[in-house]
Amino acid sequence: MGESLCDRFRLEGFAFDWFRSAGDAYEGLSKGAYAAVVSDIRLPDFGGDELFKRLRATGNAPPFLFITGFGSIDRAVELLKLGAADYITKPFDLDELIEKLQALCGPAAAGGRVPVLGISAAMRRIEDLLPRIAKRAGSILLTGESGVGKERVAQEFDRLARDNEKCPFVAINCGAVAEGLLEAELFGHEKGAFTGATRRKKGVFELADCGTLFLDEIGEMSLAMQVKLLRALQERRFLRVGGEVPVDVDMRVICATNRNLKELVEQGRFREDLYYRINVIHVPVPPLRERKDDILWLARKFLDEFSSRHEGGRRELSPAAEHTLIDYPWPGNVRELRHCVERASILAAGPVLGPDAFFGDGLPQRPEDPSEASLNDYLTQCERRYIRQALERHEGQITHTAAALGISRKGLWEKLKRLGIEQRG
Repeated sequence: MGESLCDRFRLEGFAFDWFRSAGDAYEGLSKGAYAAVVSDIRLPDFGGDELFKRLRATGNAPPFLFITGFGSIDRAVELLKLGAADYITKPFDLDELIEKLQALCGPAAAGGRVPVLGISAAMRRIEDLLPRIAKRAGSILLTGESGVGKERVAQEFDRLARDNEKCPFVAINCGAVAEGLLEAELFGHEKGAFTGATRRKKGVFELADCGTLFLDEIGEMSLAMQVKLLRALQERRFLRVGGEVPVDVDMRVICATNRNLKELVEQGRFREDLYYRINVIHVPVPPLRERKDDILWLARKFLDEFSSRHEGGRRELSPAAEHTLIDYPWPGNVRELRHCVERASILAAGPVLGPDAFFGDGLPQRPEDPSEASLNDYLTQCERRYIRQALERHEGQITHTAAALGISRKGLWEKLKRLGIEQRG
């Protein structure tokens, strides 16, 4: 149980210490400042209730959330009367425990970091990287399929890098602007530079001065435009279209693409010098189907967002809907998930959303409805899904996964073989 709790606390961004006995906890809690304590009542040396009473006597007792078996509820209730914050009975739901903890001490308890981009191992690695490069990197390259959230990563980089709130974040999709207009959109133009240029206009380079410029879909840019972009990036200076006076700018530049730029370079469709100029720090953003831990986390965030906009109160996902969302391959990635959640929150007749609210009859290879499956088949599906998620949390490490599941390495290998789960890496 301790291993599982630690894994979940890391995913949620909590800073924590794990004490194996009441004595160690008493010593640690006496020295440090903690926002909350999660404690079993039965501990190896003396009880969690006794630990609570001793700390209360010293005046150094953080809010206590007790974990107890069904037979010890009376004792937990007595502890509530003595001032304990809350209790939860075994077997308990981890989501419920996290909600209780956040209610006690807030989502950023004890200096922990609240996940911003996702709770999967891949997105946590990106979140760990961004603070290290934000103040030093002048340019980064984001790659990944369309809709994976590259602009969201760019915005988080900008938030960490900016010195004050007045620094702008300016984005442009290079593939969405006609070739003849792209230069003017990037660098601006002078009055009379071309037909229809009735006044001077600033381009995104000038608008992003002292802030961050996000150039999305840079792989769609023509070779001629790439030459002009390279010079502007190298010199941090450019000419407006029809202009004669150079404009100096100082900014961070984030380029993004869903194309393989290295292959485009080999094909002669992307300049090699520009590729090396923007590829100082490369941050690949994986597709949603490869980070399934993020699916429900994102879906709940979107649900909360849309529920606050629309009437009808807070929406929740049914177990069948959760299974469906996790098993769906999400070819449109996070963008598709967001659209599905918005549609479901608008069309749903009640507070609990089932699979039909998201996909109707249009979901290919939809998982079997648990109500129509045999108990053995349904339990097998749940076991397979649970073990896959555990493997992803521990990045495929058999020893750590087995320990978190509370089984032996041999037992885990046997389950992988029986359930047809391929072990990668």
